[in-house]
Amino acid sequence: MTGQAPLLNASGSPTKYALYSIAASLATMAMKFTAWVLTSSVGLLGDATESLVNLTAAGIALTALLVALRPADSDHTYGHGKAEYFSSGAEGVLIIAAAVGIAWASVHRFLHPVPLDSLGLGLIIALLASAVNLFTARSMLRAARRYDSIVLEADAKHLLTDVWTSAGMVAGLAIIVVAPPSWQILDPVIGLLLAGHIAHTGYGLVRESANALMDRALPKGEVEAIIASIRAEAGAEARFHDLHTRKAGTQRFIEFHLLLPGETTVRQSHDLCCRIEDAVRDTLGSAHITIHVEPRAEHDRDHDDGHAKGSPCPSNESG
Repeated sequence: MTGQAPLLNASGSPTKYALYSIAASLATMAMKFTAWVLTSSVGLLGDATESLVNLTAAGIALTALLVALRPADSDHTYGHGKAEYFSSGAEGVLIIAAAVGIAWASVHRFLHPVPLDSLGLGLIIALLASAVNLFTARSMLRAARRYDSIVLEADAKHLLTDVWTSAGMVAGLAIIVVAPPSWQILDPVIGLLLAGHIAHTGYGLVRESANALMDRALPKGEVEAIIASIRAEAGAEARFHDLHTRKAGTQRFIEFHLLLPGETTVRQSHDLCCRIEDAVRDTLGSAHITIHVEPRAEHDRDHDDGHAKGSPCPSNESG
């Protein structure tokens, strides 16, 4: 038996938050490049470069969300949810590329020092840009939880990375404002530290996207919630096996074999499966659930025979 919850409709679309991200990226990019032009700081250049990556990533996120929210069709019968993982993976690659660029600029500054100018004004502008990113990221994280969207989560985490790296960069450069000129070597050091932190964030996004595209099972807590829902409806001694799970975008896919007494009627089996599906969705949200009902006695006989001829369902029995 199968059941599927409807996808998000247009009125519940999370795409507006991707538009917020684009607007914030445009504003902060303009502010941070202005700060770099004023100061010639490679640290501020790295910060501004990440804003450019933010803008590109926000555009990719918006495109992915528009694709992922399309309803299932004859060519994509399970929907388009996996488009979100391509977006978050691409964002991770862009972040890593930005980190390489920042590292290169920092090494170049080591080899060819440049005096810093108007550093105080530049840092004030950078702090204002970080405040814009912080507000946008917090709004997007709330939306990511609401819509269960990895795209919004990835974009929000990227913006938060920008906020904390900017804060560290500003703190380091603030020392240069009051320190002797020899301390200006701290500028490329900060740039290299930023590059390392940004690269780590990018790697995490690429890894998470790859796991999702490889149909990794749902988190342990969600699997335990599924098992609890089955037992809540079918009884504490419910028997089932071959529980398989995965996720694509906002949609979870769950399938398992449910063992019932042979005298259970079709109507009783149907009603029980519907109750289980409703219980799972009440706990986890949108899900495509497939339940294969088997006669318990026949399964036990085949199992006792060592899965001899006619045994349809091996291994992993629960309950």
